[in-house]
Amino acid sequence: MPENVLFVQVGLQALTSLAIAGGLLYAAIQFRHTRKAQLVANFSKLVELQYHLRHLRVEHPELASVHARDVENLHSEREVQEYFLNLMQLSLFEIAWYAHQQGQLSDDYFDSWVNRMRQLAREESFSRMIHNPSVKIMHDDFESYVRLLADSAQVETNRER
Repeated sequence: MPENVLFVQVGLQALTSLAIAGGLLYAAIQFRHTRKAQLVANFSKLVELQYHLRHLRVEHPELASVHARDVENLHSEREVQEYFLNLMQLSLFEIAWYAHQQGQLSDDYFDSWVNRMRQLAREESFSRMIHNPSVKIMHDDFESYVRLLADSAQVETNRER
């Protein structure tokens, strides 16, 4: 067999092998992105369900006392509503935070959430909510992040006064 034909044959086999390897690599990357998107969707659904429970307590504050630890240090229906309304806001931010952690939300969009949360953290009702020792179900890393964010917002507020 002529040497040129052998060279072309080996070259085509190598090209085919590289194409297959590239296709497998592409499929693996797509699978990884799909997996991350599914994680964000599952997390979002759990937080959404929690959001609905919080919404129920805003609409019907008398139901909040079903779990006594949930209303610890809350003395009126208005305080219960403010507390759970702030937790609802936090639920939405938690979804954005998690999506950002998973690379599913751009930095600029997440930064707009952070700026809004800094504004909310300056509110008296938000400060009372975040510092209330009652039960709050959040991702541990998110809770640490929010506490730091709230504390820095309070420092900024105190500096402005």
